[in-house]
Amino acid sequence: MNKPTTAAALALALGASLSIAAAHADEMKDGDKMQDMEKCYGVALKGKNDCKAGAGTTCAGTSTHDYQGNAWSLVPAGTCTETESPTSPTGYGQLEAFEEKQS
Repeated sequence: MNKPTTAAALALALGASLSIAAAHADEMKDGDKMQDMEKCYGVALKGKNDCKAGAGTTCAGTSTHDYQGNAWSLVPAGTCTETESPTSPTGYGQLEAFEEKQS
């Protein structure tokens, strides 16, 4: 290889390495954010759940009604059981799916 080609290859390799390192750092930050969150059942509005909305649903955005007992949203850790949920037996979000109370 000649010097310009070697320099270009080295620059490309260095750039790729830095890109991978930056992507990994972003993943680590997102992972830290996830540790500060918890799944809270019964607090999502219709179609606004983060995931799981019972049998026959695919995931995020599939809840069929407000405050569905088997659909969850991520909330800051420690706040779920303080978040209002009119369908919950306690009136607040739950850390596990629940059977909705009749109004």
